[in-house]
Amino acid sequence: MSQSNIKIVAKNRKARFNYEILETYEAGIELRGTEVKSIRASKVNLTEGFVSIDNAEAYLKQVHISPYEQGNIFNVDPVRVRKLLLHKREIKKLIGETTQKGYTLIPLSMYLKDGKVKVSVGLARGKNLHDKREDMAKRDAKRRIERALKSY
Repeated sequence: MSQSNIKIVAKNRKARFNYEILETYEAGIELRGTEVKSIRASKVNLTEGFVSIDNAEAYLKQVHISPYEQGNIFNVDPVRVRKLLLHKREIKKLIGETTQKGYTLIPLSMYLKDGKVKVSVGLARGKNLHDKREDMAKRDAKRRIERALKSY
């Protein structure tokens, strides 16, 4: 798969800080009206979003897609529930992981792939406070090392 046909529209930057990502899945998304035009204009906010599985179907909730400015009656609710398009075997696996092991599903990024809107969904486990501090310490140490190497 070449990277030239993928355009990242939105990223969930807090996801990797608050969660430990175990697996990622690519899902299509069911959209209405002028939502695609808003997505192409990068008017998407994934930070509060999550994925829930109800009746063997995956739904993306609390993701804000701003209404299209030139839109009309075809604009819809910005935070409505949207259906994700995953394979049945993937959904069955995710049901098992989320109910038995207590993991959660969060959107990591939204992008355009060959003109179609896709969502990268991560199977995640919440981080504890000490894990977050450890990550911040590693990041700071890496920055210091890079600064020291640049000065030479």
